[in-house]
Amino acid sequence: MKLAVLITVATLGILQDTPAQTLPRKASVLGKMVVANNYFMKLNPDPSKPIVTDKTRPSNIWTRSVYYEGLMALYKIDPKPIYLKYAVRWARSHQWDMPGGTATRIADNQCCGQTYIDLYCLNHKLNRIKRIKDCIGRIIASDKIDDWWWIDALQMAMPVFAKLGKVYHDDRYFKRMYEMYSYTKQKLYNPRDGLWWRDSTFLPPYKEPNGQYCYWSRGNGWVAAALVRVLKTIPKTAVGYSDYKATYLAMMRALLTLQRKDGFWNVSLKDPEHFGGKESSGTSLFLYAMAWGVRKGWLKREAYMPAIIKAWNGLANDALHPNGMLGYVQGTGKQPSDGQPVGYDHAPDFQDFAVGCFLLAGSEVYWLAPK
Repeated sequence: MKLAVLITVATLGILQDTPAQTLPRKASVLGKMVVANNYFMKLNPDPSKPIVTDKTRPSNIWTRSVYYEGLMALYKIDPKPIYLKYAVRWARSHQWDMPGGTATRIADNQCCGQTYIDLYCLNHKLNRIKRIKDCIGRIIASDKIDDWWWIDALQMAMPVFAKLGKVYHDDRYFKRMYEMYSYTKQKLYNPRDGLWWRDSTFLPPYKEPNGQYCYWSRGNGWVAAALVRVLKTIPKTAVGYSDYKATYLAMMRALLTLQRKDGFWNVSLKDPEHFGGKESSGTSLFLYAMAWGVRKGWLKREAYMPAIIKAWNGLANDALHPNGMLGYVQGTGKQPSDGQPVGYDHAPDFQDFAVGCFLLAGSEVYWLAPK
């Protein structure tokens, strides 16, 4: 009798653990993406409306632009006209321009150009791409390469260079992108750990409370996403391709060992006790990068699929509310202590960028999920 009870309990335990060991079907992955996106669009029915937090900002700043990266990724697998209309309406309201105009050299301001270029590629209307092309053209025409002094900038700007280079078949975009990337990498990347310091203020001797280097989760997530978005776009013959690939692979190896048991990554990658806990934005970016690498054949399925499964199930089942709100999002900032508290029911100062990150993650997990 006791043996039967033990077997029953063990069987129930196995059954309860089973969902965490597999990816749901494609329809389920897409359903989670749609729920998250619908929630955001209902909160923001007018995409042209300025963003109001501690002050009023235009809706083409980097936080909103990252959301549109995710929306375009959703549109590619679920091409509903409402998504396209929403994105075009947003871009038109800003005259396809950047905060700061074509003279801006700030990567955050250029992030919106990623979606402008994606929308241009759908119908080749030159007005959609003219201003971002002029903006990046000014950077190429100068000798200055030190604009990307913080690692977030790589995700904001590098894909713009990559996309323009592809559209115009012009290697100058690839060359300048690699020059600027290399300048940043030389200062902020630690090849021993395969991770990046957010900016020069976090270089040694700066340490976390446990004595480890400060590697901020979302900052490293931005780099991982940037590398994926560039490698997806540029030809293998482009300058920097092999460097981007090698750095991407080194990062994936490092990140695999730092994942929490619940599938998330801590905001401080090397100090789990320093504001430790579930965090959705960095986790989404790492998941996006890992899932793409497995799909590409660069990462071994047997090594990385368990991490991918845990990350997606954690985000989709533990962080995403039934109504579509994404929980456990660290607000804007530059280090683990910023944007706190992080919680299931706590809304960050900006909700848009994390939704974009979640949609990017889902867009890659979708292709790995069973039918």
